[in-house]
Amino acid sequence: MDFRYLGRSGLKISEITYGNWITHGSQVENDTATACVHAALDAGITSFDTADAYANGKAEEVLGKALAGQRRQSLEVFTKVYWPTGPAGHNDTGLSRKHIMESIDGSLRRLGMDYVDLYQAHRFDTETPLEETIQAFGDVVRAGKALYIGVSEWTADQLRAGQELALQNGFRIVSNQPQYSALWRVIEGEVVPASEELGISQVVFSPIAQGVLTGKYQPGQPPPAGSRATDEKGGARFIQRFMNDTVLERVQALRPVADELGLSLSQLAVAWVLQNPNVATAIVGASRPEQLADNVGAAGRTIPADALRRIDEALGDSVERDPGKTAENAPQTRPA
Repeated sequence: MDFRYLGRSGLKISEITYGNWITHGSQVENDTATACVHAALDAGITSFDTADAYANGKAEEVLGKALAGQRRQSLEVFTKVYWPTGPAGHNDTGLSRKHIMESIDGSLRRLGMDYVDLYQAHRFDTETPLEETIQAFGDVVRAGKALYIGVSEWTADQLRAGQELALQNGFRIVSNQPQYSALWRVIEGEVVPASEELGISQVVFSPIAQGVLTGKYQPGQPPPAGSRATDEKGGARFIQRFMNDTVLERVQALRPVADELGLSLSQLAVAWVLQNPNVATAIVGASRPEQLADNVGAAGRTIPADALRRIDEALGDSVERDPGKTAENAPQTRPA
């Protein structure tokens, strides 16, 4: 496993982060989830990403129990705050001081930890003054409950405004967690340049485009039973944008590139996002322990320029590049 610095900080994290969105507490049984976490540890992964909203807190509980007994100082644990939690009352969502302060304590209790390494704003809150949010995050850091602060799916302008206030409050935003893959490149036009300017790294999710870039979805055929595209608990909705024959045919055209590099299609997809120097880590999930071994094979791999060009040619205009998609896909009001 290789390690990279997170933003303009001294914290190193593993190039591959294990994330438990959708899976833990909902899609797979707890014993399997624990086995996946242990497989991640055995593969050299030290960074783990979760959120309070995942399965309404259950994902944090499962991850905390799976990591119990590990040397805490050897791990980097990330969680997030924003989406509705608990009974989803009127203050159980957003980035108000009240919700942040109550949420960090709830996350630590569920994780069974004294602190998290990275506490992230899961989205931008348009209904809370940014000054209030940033001051609350600063207080979380000063209380020792989080060591670093990050955000998720913020626009370039939001990153600039947030970083300016963070520096005034004695800390800095070190990371942004966006969706990023060879098929979804919307951060490249504006978010990445702003992040490079501000000292912010990308902690990217969905590097294999919800599984589409594994090649398991075949054009003209129904999705395999038990795959994310058949998961009505949430996976099917997120993967739908890629589930058309044109995209699936173009993904199959990547096989010769992967074969020449000695990579699986999954490894090629994860290695592709890691070629971006602004990416600190790629988040991968698993519903079976053996999936981790495949994904970790992408760490430390360099894709030659000619192979990158062939990937671009194969995917063609199926690639989404519109920088406006970051704001378009963000909530304009707090979710109820």
